[in-house]
Amino acid sequence: MSMGKRLGAEFFGTFWLVFGGCGSAIFAAAYPDLGIGFAGVALAFGLTVVTMAYAVGHISGGHFNPAVTLGLCAGGRFPLKDVVPYWIAQVIGGLVAGAVLYLIASGKPGFEAVAGFASNGYGDHSPSAIWENGSLVKTGYSLQACIVAEFVLTAFFLIVINGTTHKLAPTGFAPLAIGLTLTLIHLISIPITNTSVNPARSTAVAVFQGTWAIQQLWMFWVIPLIGGAVGGLIYRHLLDSRES
Repeated sequence: MSMGKRLGAEFFGTFWLVFGGCGSAIFAAAYPDLGIGFAGVALAFGLTVVTMAYAVGHISGGHFNPAVTLGLCAGGRFPLKDVVPYWIAQVIGGLVAGAVLYLIASGKPGFEAVAGFASNGYGDHSPSAIWENGSLVKTGYSLQACIVAEFVLTAFFLIVINGTTHKLAPTGFAPLAIGLTLTLIHLISIPITNTSVNPARSTAVAVFQGTWAIQQLWMFWVIPLIGGAVGGLIYRHLLDSRES
């Protein structure tokens, strides 16, 4: 498959992940009386991965996430020379989705992206922090706690991805397992960091939030990338079958 088609698949896959997952958080999570809540947002993120992995996974591998790309590279499943081009396509796809979400959301009276816009945060901007009338009442999960959560969850995400895409794994089920894993990850960590495990997803909305989310974005690049690489290495050196 040509690199152009592979990058196009990563662009559209990441667009759909951000648009579907972050869109559900922005528009539907707390909708009056009928909000889908954390569980609905978690499922939405999982469904974006399932649907696009089946749609374009055969073209690009269905990464849609810089941490996944690096983790697959660390696991010996993806060439190092293609990592940066994939990252660029993923970040651009996410940013375009963020722009579309902003365009839609700003059409509602009273919209303020600065309030959050589905951004990831820690400390005063962890989803568990409590703000009243612009004043912080109670801080959320600490930076240390958020680092541990993002690292562990991204590492296990890559263990699952490497395992379910192994040539000895049952064929045809990897997208389901990976999507369900992402759903579980969100069920665990939405209250902690609003769940990143994906630098492209974090960047896509932080740019439009524009203030504290940009300042805290470094963590949602550094830690998922490290976690993804460690997960790939764990699977490669400790779990991979000798027959691979």
